[in-house]
Amino acid sequence: MAGTFADREQKETGTSLMFIGVAIWVADALVVFFLPASAKLGTRMSWMSAITVLGVMGLSLLIVGYLMRGRAEE
Repeated sequence: MAGTFADREQKETGTSLMFIGVAIWVADALVVFFLPASAKLGTRMSWMSAITVLGVMGLSLLIVGYLMRGRAEE
């Protein structure tokens, strides 16, 4: 019985990590939306680095969350 609670908690943690990853990707989409305005200011490189960091961070959270959910179902 304790195993099912631990599995459920691990599955919920994985789902939460996936949700956070998607939220980070939404924030990344906002950064991409404001990218044309940054070209006028000459700070394009800092925006591109922010896009890359947010994209990688969101992808890694999605992958870790998916793997945690998969382990809970086994």
